[in-house]
Amino acid sequence: MNYMTRTLITVGTLLCVAAPSWAQTPPKPAMYPALPSETPASLTPSTDGFDYVRQDVMIPMRDGVKLHAVILVPKGAKGAPILLTRTPYNATELTSHAQSAHLGPILTGYDNATEVIVEGGYIRVVEDVRGKYGSEGDYVMNRPLHGPQNPTPVDHATDTYDTIDWLVKNIPASNGKVGILGISYDGFLPLMALVNPHPALKVAVPMNPMVDGWMGDDWFHNGAFRQQNMAYVWEQEATRASDAKWWTSHFDDYDMFMAAGSAGELGRRRGLEQVGFWRKILQHPSYDAFWRDQAMDKVLASQPLTVPVMLVHSLWDQEDIYGAIAVYKAIKPHDTNDDKVFLVMGPWHHGQEIDEGSTLGALKFNSDTALYFRKEILGPFLAKYLKDDGPKTDVAPVSAFETGTNAWRRLPAWPAGCASGCTIAPTPLYLNAGLKLGFDAPKTGDAAFDEYVSDPAKPVPFRARPIQPIGYDHGLTWPEWLVDDQREASGRPDVAVFVSDVLNAPIKISGQPIANLVASTSGTDADWVVKVIDVYPDEVAGQPALGGYQLMVSADIFRGRYRESLETAAAIAPDKALPYRFALPTANHVFLPGHRIMVQVQSSWFPLYDRNPQTFVPSIFWAKPGDYRKATQRIYHAPGQASFIELPIVK
Repeated sequence: MNYMTRTLITVGTLLCVAAPSWAQTPPKPAMYPALPSETPASLTPSTDGFDYVRQDVMIPMRDGVKLHAVILVPKGAKGAPILLTRTPYNATELTSHAQSAHLGPILTGYDNATEVIVEGGYIRVVEDVRGKYGSEGDYVMNRPLHGPQNPTPVDHATDTYDTIDWLVKNIPASNGKVGILGISYDGFLPLMALVNPHPALKVAVPMNPMVDGWMGDDWFHNGAFRQQNMAYVWEQEATRASDAKWWTSHFDDYDMFMAAGSAGELGRRRGLEQVGFWRKILQHPSYDAFWRDQAMDKVLASQPLTVPVMLVHSLWDQEDIYGAIAVYKAIKPHDTNDDKVFLVMGPWHHGQEIDEGSTLGALKFNSDTALYFRKEILGPFLAKYLKDDGPKTDVAPVSAFETGTNAWRRLPAWPAGCASGCTIAPTPLYLNAGLKLGFDAPKTGDAAFDEYVSDPAKPVPFRARPIQPIGYDHGLTWPEWLVDDQREASGRPDVAVFVSDVLNAPIKISGQPIANLVASTSGTDADWVVKVIDVYPDEVAGQPALGGYQLMVSADIFRGRYRESLETAAAIAPDKALPYRFALPTANHVFLPGHRIMVQVQSSWFPLYDRNPQTFVPSIFWAKPGDYRKATQRIYHAPGQASFIELPIVK
């Protein structure tokens, strides 16, 4: 036995014979005295110094379900109106932006026009809709009204009615008058409140509301699927608390959607078919009764108008650019005394009216347009209808920011180019031979068409790559994409670009441009993207970054399979010149002297919209790799086959 072996044996023997105290079995816990917990069994915060009283309540609905609401009453309030927001985005979080003794800091955040609420002395109520966060019941995306799409006796209209009824009976500090406001989904809910409204509801302010998910808001635009919103569907519906997060697999969303091949396949890979609304989207790719029955402009067009409404629209709303204007057109005919329907249009992205509004991307407006809206329009409007001594206000029927000149205009209605003495003249702006754009119609002898090849393997990005996911946090620039410089697209061979001469006089448009394409495809399906663009001079004094800038003023997409019927998809006859007519979003813009007008036409806008395979398949959601094929697209500009944009020009 060597020295090392003997040493190890000796050490091991000693360890067995005399184990240290820390290795012995510890005494039973009962041998020690108890050490009391320092956490109280129940906690009652001292809020004596707060300038508000907070209550968390459960409000019963007519079917027995209880909805969670946060009520914030200013200290000492008497006879105060109530401002209600109903939301799927967590009432507790929306009223807890800071730990503060003051009402303003805890409300400062998305969906809270804090200056108006705090300075106006309103009682603030934020309620979780049924099935979300603290509320009981089942969640359904944009829960339809009772009827063909909702056989239950409850909907957002009844829930709002029951909520208001409870609030006015249980908040002694209120004057019994309620206003409802909100943005996006929270803007859709004030529209629902207008159906059989509670008598205490005195005013509604839907801002950037979700109105028609197929025609031009969140889910489709004219049949083209907005696939980047798949993440929203997952996070909104997968759990009550929206804590199941969508995950990415590529830094660039362009690569992620290309790798999946189709929206349906990406959904399958993510397990999205577990979520009810995604299954409904897959089942209803066309504009059938499922979408028509839920379209709030159509719903409200058949309702009596008893509650004053202020619709708020963003001219560069990257999410719900369709809804507010559609509702305005639907309900304005009911406003026989011109005292119940008001419209505000600002130079904002989605929801920017409650944020800082002096800039948007590279654009500068020379004033905080959003603060102006809140102070000079929204605040006086709410006070008029909600306060017992509400002041007489001079809020215009339409308050429209005019882009290009950067000025607010007070208008009697919409569209109207000025307060009085002018008209809107629908005027064709022709896409002519030689990629020219002008007000003169095509001439005999000119080239009959321009063409490009659209390749689904290389779709046109909707913005410069790498493309970020949809979001508002961590430096994401999603809210700005509609004002991105379009020069990158104009240099691609698969984008047809028509440009006017330099303007020697201003041209003002107020309303919706209408795309009128005469086009053909060598495939059997096609998408058509049309963009009306303001091209800045080569150099801009004081703003060098705007030199040559190509600013989208109005743009949208149309899925060709719906050319004959929005409800029934049909293959396109290949190589046949066919008319395509569709409305672009509302604009209120002046093309200034020294600028040019541009129209871009392309056949993909990726990955915001799913790729059209360009061969007709029953469902594009399930297009296979072999279905995606190149196609030659022709834009015609011959007598009798003229393509043009009908501009609503102010004369």
